[in-house]
Amino acid sequence: MHDQQEAAGQEPAGPERAVRPLDGFTVGVTAARRAEELGALLERRGAQVVHAPALRIVPLPDDAELLAVTRALADDPPDVVVATTAIGFRGWIEAAEGWGLGEALLGRLAGVELLARGPKVRGAIRAAGLTEKWSPASESMAEVLDRLLAEGVAGRRIALQLHGEPLPGFVEALRAGGAEVVGVPVYRWMPPADLGPVDRLLDAVLARGVDAVTFTSAPAAASLLRRAAERGIQPELLAALRQDVLVACVGPVTALPLEALDVPTRQPERFRLGPLVQLLCRELPGRVPPLPVAGRRLEIRGRAAVVDGELRPVPPAGMALLRALVRRPGWVVARAELLRVLPGTGRDEHAVETAMARLRTALGEPRLIQTVVKRGYRLALDAPVDTDKYGDH
Repeated sequence: MHDQQEAAGQEPAGPERAVRPLDGFTVGVTAARRAEELGALLERRGAQVVHAPALRIVPLPDDAELLAVTRALADDPPDVVVATTAIGFRGWIEAAEGWGLGEALLGRLAGVELLARGPKVRGAIRAAGLTEKWSPASESMAEVLDRLLAEGVAGRRIALQLHGEPLPGFVEALRAGGAEVVGVPVYRWMPPADLGPVDRLLDAVLARGVDAVTFTSAPAAASLLRRAAERGIQPELLAALRQDVLVACVGPVTALPLEALDVPTRQPERFRLGPLVQLLCRELPGRVPPLPVAGRRLEIRGRAAVVDGELRPVPPAGMALLRALVRRPGWVVARAELLRVLPGTGRDEHAVETAMARLRTALGEPRLIQTVVKRGYRLALDAPVDTDKYGDH
């Protein structure tokens, strides 16, 4: 029955539903392209998604720069064309057709050395009635560069379909070898028209209200960092990303703007959305190991706890208290210290008692947290643990 419900996109009803890998976690999505697809993959695994497109793409038919380059290549064809993405190549052909240049462009491309970065691009080329001369098995632009340099590029005119990502050293190496390189700007990025979602994501990162932020392009990462600098909060953002919030990038090129500022990133072995989601499914639950508490197995997630495999949503005040207790598992934490971590409260320690009562109710097992008279509260830890493994994640 559960398999049938999952196949239909439904969640099994009742408490017997297994905890999904990302239940309780909040993930920021900065993508502009394929954001809905990435968000759906994350939500299917339990995540709460914060959408904040850090860029907007200039529509190809409106792109005067692409039009000018297309006309120039139709009039004076290059020796080599390097196609880097399927969607970009298709978009270029469709835009050329809309401008009345489609036939001329396809005619020119049929007579040049056409290189495809991978199988998807190869399929787009063939769908346009063209044939590629070569495509690397690795889908690596480094392998494309090696082939071009081995052939010799001196005096050759090479058109490179750009795709929004930086290509470190690629153009420079071709020019150093004597080639003329013409960039075909299929994707051009601009800041989002509405900065509100980006600002809300930045505020959530600073407040540790998200557990991870995903990036699928280097321009998106650079745009988010630039917006933080404009607001004067980049140092605080970098501190959060370095210490508490997981940064997941679809690949090493995407990670470059972040790693240049010493932000550690995690990347899947295959540079695709599916493996990126699988990476989060492994990394987020594994950041803080479960605790043996009062005969139960307690796992702390971003906005929930998992008690013996059952997801228990916890309100923000309760989660603040629980995290303070988890930072010092088994030790007594004073009421005054707990009061300091409560959001939006004054100096009345009664607020701690109220929030603690609600936390115990949310956890469904009051014995997980012990009251130590006149001192404070402690987790009812069953055995000593390595406290270095616990912290604000």
